[in-house]
Amino acid sequence: MAARGPAAFDAAWKLSRADYWLGGHAPAAERRAFLEQGIEAGRAAAALQPRRPEGHFWLAANMGALAESFGLRAGIKYRKPIKEALETVLRLDAAFQQGSADRALGRWYYRVPSVFGGSRKESEKHLRASLTYNPQSTASHFFLAELCLDQRRNADARAELQAVLDAPFDPEWAPEDREFKDKARALLARVK
Repeated sequence: MAARGPAAFDAAWKLSRADYWLGGHAPAAERRAFLEQGIEAGRAAAALQPRRPEGHFWLAANMGALAESFGLRAGIKYRKPIKEALETVLRLDAAFQQGSADRALGRWYYRVPSVFGGSRKESEKHLRASLTYNPQSTASHFFLAELCLDQRRNADARAELQAVLDAPFDPEWAPEDREFKDKARALLARVK
């Protein structure tokens, strides 16, 4: 992206956000290309406006999706840059997108093996911090449910899954809310 200025910044971070969505919903053969394009667009946005959270966040989101979807090598490659980008968002604006950086860091600490810095305690701390910005976040409650199940805290997991189902649809995130509600319904049916 050679262009500069506010329009270029907005175009870059919005492209990164769109690529993130497409990287999770396009046909499987096309997903990696969208996520890689999203990484580049996120980097461009972060370079254009380093004191704004949008580029850093969507850069981390695309790297995270790539790491989760394409195996250990991608996970190791992006582990540190994801964490750094999310910590940058926290420093710039912890409330950005209803605490999304804390939610993503909670996911990071959950998904990364402890030998590489992962921590169930840090995961829960960040996920709960994200709920201070949006107590009805379907994503945060679902991720907490997964963490609780992993720790064999089934009653807590059921409560978190029920919170996902009870949360109203957020008009800005309705497609994501629908997906988390569907996943929560299916998981709740299996939790004893």
